[in-house]
Amino acid sequence: MPDKPVFDRAETAEQLRLDEAREKGVPWRQWGPYLSERQWGTVREDYSENGDAWNYFTHDQARSRAYHWGEDGLAGISGDHQRLCFALALWNRKDPILKERLFGLTNSEGNHGEDVKEYYFYLDSTPTHSYMKYLYKYPQNAYPYSDLIETSRRRGRNDWEYELLDTGVFNEDRYFDVFVEYAKAAPTDILIQISAANRGPEAAELHLLPTLWFRNVWTWWPDEPKPSLRAMPSAGGTGVISTSHVLGDYWLYCDGDPPLLFTENDTNNERIFGTPNASPYVKDSINDYVVAGRAEAVNPNRTGTKAAAHYRLDIGAGETAVIRLRLSNPASRSPFGRQFDQIVEERRREADAFFRAITPAKVGEDAARVMRQALAGMLWSKQHFFYDTDKWLEEHGADPMQPSSRQVRNREWFHMISDHIISMPDKWEYPWFAAWDLAFHTLAFATIDLDFGKEQLDLLLRQVYLHPTGQIPAYEWNFSDVNPPVQAWAAIFLYRVEQALRGKTDLDFLKRVFGRLTSNFGWWVNRKDRFGRSLFEGGFLGLDNIGVFDRSAPLPTGGHLEQADGTAWVALFCQNMLEIAFELAAYDPTYEELAGNYAMEFLFIARAMNGIGPGGMWDEEDGFYYDVLRLPDGSSTRLKVRSMVGLLPLCAATAVEKWQRDRVPKLTAGFEERVRRMPELLESIHETGPGHLGVAETGIIGLVNQGRLRRILTRMLDENEFLSPYGIRSLSRYHAEHPYVFNAGGQEYRVSYLPAESDSGMFGGNSNWRGPVWMPVNALIIRALLHYFSYYGDNFKIECPTGSGNLMNLFEVAREIANRLTRIFLRDENGRRPVFGGAEKFQRDPHWRDNLLFYEYFHGDNGAGIGASHQTGWTGVVATLIDFFGLVDPARWAGGRPPPVDLVRERV
Repeated sequence: MPDKPVFDRAETAEQLRLDEAREKGVPWRQWGPYLSERQWGTVREDYSENGDAWNYFTHDQARSRAYHWGEDGLAGISGDHQRLCFALALWNRKDPILKERLFGLTNSEGNHGEDVKEYYFYLDSTPTHSYMKYLYKYPQNAYPYSDLIETSRRRGRNDWEYELLDTGVFNEDRYFDVFVEYAKAAPTDILIQISAANRGPEAAELHLLPTLWFRNVWTWWPDEPKPSLRAMPSAGGTGVISTSHVLGDYWLYCDGDPPLLFTENDTNNERIFGTPNASPYVKDSINDYVVAGRAEAVNPNRTGTKAAAHYRLDIGAGETAVIRLRLSNPASRSPFGRQFDQIVEERRREADAFFRAITPAKVGEDAARVMRQALAGMLWSKQHFFYDTDKWLEEHGADPMQPSSRQVRNREWFHMISDHIISMPDKWEYPWFAAWDLAFHTLAFATIDLDFGKEQLDLLLRQVYLHPTGQIPAYEWNFSDVNPPVQAWAAIFLYRVEQALRGKTDLDFLKRVFGRLTSNFGWWVNRKDRFGRSLFEGGFLGLDNIGVFDRSAPLPTGGHLEQADGTAWVALFCQNMLEIAFELAAYDPTYEELAGNYAMEFLFIARAMNGIGPGGMWDEEDGFYYDVLRLPDGSSTRLKVRSMVGLLPLCAATAVEKWQRDRVPKLTAGFEERVRRMPELLESIHETGPGHLGVAETGIIGLVNQGRLRRILTRMLDENEFLSPYGIRSLSRYHAEHPYVFNAGGQEYRVSYLPAESDSGMFGGNSNWRGPVWMPVNALIIRALLHYFSYYGDNFKIECPTGSGNLMNLFEVAREIANRLTRIFLRDENGRRPVFGGAEKFQRDPHWRDNLLFYEYFHGDNGAGIGASHQTGWTGVVATLIDFFGLVDPARWAGGRPPPVDLVRERV
């Protein structure tokens, strides 16, 4: 095992900050981009009788109504418990309201579900947030709120979405590019530089209001001392002093001499509920002062819990105006001047140096840009997530310990208290954690901030999250929904990365995670294996509309569904737990028995899943796996949809290298003796063990044997089926001309190839697994191919693409898929990025074309981005792929040495 790092990184200033945070507890991450992009319309803020979160708390109310559980803001930051917040507000003299937060359509307003209708970009961030940069494009004409809502409502699911560019509000480039940069002089000393560039043909006026406020805790927790903001004494310059019993004092210095506007972060009850206000100074008072010209709306005593500096800028055509602020604790003697500019520039250079150090030398300039912005998006997508479920249920009048006919969301999760910084899938569209998304996020964080990645994986397994039954909470809309169990894979992945980067192991982390995942594994076996036959259900399992039916609802036929993907997920879970137990048993033999149990459980699953015959998941004629519908009369039928469901079984593959077996000889011998006594268990898996070892005596634990592997790959690598120019499709293109049709109860259920948006409202209609390319499952396929290559080396080759005559080993196939995924974001020979599709503004304009968006999923034929536009979360895994294939030289494994079996770093 390594006693020094396999990969040495240059010791940059940012890396030293990361080391200080880990080794000395220096709170470099205390302040960061922890505001949501949307707090309105969330489950946490929903106190309706019918659970209609979108309509209970709307965007129109958000400027006037105090939030309970969190805050949102434009290009904002906060402390790690979101007590004190800072963000930007803008006004162009034409909008009906201040631009304080991003606007988008609700699930019922959009023709494909909820959708943000703004252009904003996470351009840069270091992992400690010592430097961050955000861009917001603000129109100079009135923002078309009503037009977006009304036009979108008239469009159907088969129509294109109505985008902000379609409204014409950016015609003639009449907009401002508003860049917001943060640079830390110290953990609690933050320099803020805002640059507003007029891209239009004429001078234009911009009201720019940097805003500081406290999250309202005094209304919901009356025993909490109320914090305060007040204007600095005139001798101290222009600015605001904040005081709270939790944070102490902070000073916000404002360069120049802008007027300061003060109010309270309290609900305007008169506007929202038609009841009197306790004070005339309420949440929307600054809006009313600026937009409506109501001078009496703000507090003349210049105190409150919300304050803004009011800059009025006249910016000439093509010119840029810059304002500077500084938020610090303790007070600064000289907040601005030459030192300010020096620190900002120094942090920019340090960010450049850090990304140069983590980017492989052979990665090209454009790919390096993709990698950097993907990782920046990951870092900007952190959010403080606060949700005391027991208090929330109490406020809904629901006692989880008493029987009740009233259905209240998440009542069985009353033990859960979340008060943490969590990586979000998308801080506007999905401003809540999702269990399997978060596991994929950690893969990308391993590239840039391994400590944070480990913390995130560990988080949902803590007692305050994990259900006493062992279930991991899925997401706030329904914590009891079921997500694929990928946490064990992420855990061993992070453990191996730390071995490679630091030359040491974190056994405590691995033991802690293993113990909690043992509980989760028990939940899967006890709750999702209905008849104890090692065939698993699970519902939609994150793949939304991929099935013939809504897999989370009762089936229209009655009976139940045995899911090929659910069973494959648990098989992979077994393998990952076995690998972890192997590792732990090398240091502590008490783990040997657990390892043996997981090995046998895998064999039982494989035996059940790989049975041949009319009742099995494997279809010998088609050479593919399908879900099996078990009907109440005892009959069964395969639902013959060629989808990602049938590809996932090949992902349950793990190479076992000789050094791993040699470290636990007793465990290895015991397993071999067990299967010698029960040879039938080996008949349904990939050949392995004595007499069947691969290159360099590598073994393999695989759900799919060599013959089935070749048949599945032949389909997967067929460009007329799964292989897109931009990765592996979620549904075979075969179904474009051959839709799968199933009739039940007089109703037809149809699955057709849909490369773009969904044509149904299943799971909200805002995602689609019937054709597009999804990054996370592609990453799993790539991982599996690398494991198979560890076993086979050059002894297994296959046509790629199918029918091309071009033979590749499985490392080359993995790299080809990764290259196709990366191609989504890279400029092609015509300078166009597939991710931007037909959006000519993004394709041609120099102020747009290099500002990347990392969408939720991608068009199965042309690679255009679809769905949530800032789901850098798991789409950020593209940075991991660029990193890995930029580091690895396949020639290093010539002569039979296996390559890495995990997806980022060489295994030793």
